[in-house]
Amino acid sequence: MLGFVLLGVGSGATGVSDALQNLFNGNGSSGGTSVSSLQKKVDKNPKNATAWRNLATALEQKQRTQDAINALERYTALRPKDQTALAELASEYGTLAQTYATDYQNAQQEAAQTASPGSAFAPASTTPLGKAFNDPTALQDPIAAAVQQLSSSKQSTAYSNYQSAQGSAVAVYKRLVKLNPSDATTQIQLGQAAQASGDTKTAIAAFKKFLKLAPSDPLAPQVKQALKSLQATAAATPSAASG
Repeated sequence: MLGFVLLGVGSGATGVSDALQNLFNGNGSSGGTSVSSLQKKVDKNPKNATAWRNLATALEQKQRTQDAINALERYTALRPKDQTALAELASEYGTLAQTYATDYQNAQQEAAQTASPGSAFAPASTTPLGKAFNDPTALQDPIAAAVQQLSSSKQSTAYSNYQSAQGSAVAVYKRLVKLNPSDATTQIQLGQAAQASGDTKTAIAAFKKFLKLAPSDPLAPQVKQALKSLQATAAATPSAASG
């Protein structure tokens, strides 16, 4: 449902797949300075782009994803043409999305494990009371109903957060595409993020562009398959454009 892994990146292939594996190694340098020291620098001088960049790197090293995103957003606002930082920002949004995807999976498991905590004490299903107990339109277990409602709320929140994070990644990849429209790696990343966020039109356009730029890349067959699926979805959905 969430499309956690849309394409099989990283299977010994060359070309774009290698670039996707090696792109986000962190190119800023915090120089070993503590997060608190760097935070004081940006508080003192919010227009110090280098300080924001270093703070972002330090936060990434601490795996403080949301804080790193905030710092990178500030840095890229000051340095809008820094493609490395933009790629890193998009990657951090992807990391955040995976966190929410995990939350969604955990909520699903919780719902499955506690779907009916009173079932062990329920009357036999062959009895009149047992039939009513298992009839959703009749007698309901209030505990199970409460648990299901809580799990459903958690799933809904996690899914909404997931799509929001992927949507933010899409926005950053679009900025990258404007700076370097002929980069196949960015196109496939844009396509993946757009597909995950439910932006079918953008995903189709990005995957088409990728295939035009890198028709012989090892990932091309998988992209073609994803593109075919997206186009089928678009054709079946009046509100979705086919590109």
